[in-house]
Amino acid sequence: MQRSRTLLTTALFGAAAVLALSTAGCSGSSSNAFVGTWGDEGDGSAPSLTIEQNGSFSGTDGCNRLGGTATFDGDTIDFGQVASTLMACEGVDTWLQALNTGAVVDGKLQIKDESGEVIGSLPKQ
Repeated sequence: MQRSRTLLTTALFGAAAVLALSTAGCSGSSSNAFVGTWGDEGDGSAPSLTIEQNGSFSGTDGCNRLGGTATFDGDTIDFGQVASTLMACEGVDTWLQALNTGAVVDGKLQIKDESGEVIGSLPKQ
């Protein structure tokens, strides 16, 4: 009786481990929606953002370079702390500097600021 209880416990722990790993894989796969380059990379005068599978990101607001490491949570990306240069450029709308979170909506990366307000969107390249 003790041996069958031990085997059953081992089987249950094994099944729980497999389930935990497969769930982790599913949540990681949603990050694939964010991976890639968003915006116009052209000559660097327009906002663009490149997001890697590991969460690192880099880009430009059309004037300043920015980067950091984001986290993925289902259908949302949280950009966390953002490092940026602070150059003054005439005639450039630096809205991307205020990025806080994002979501893919209709094939575009919709960017929200800290208050949750949509401040802009970037098409996927």
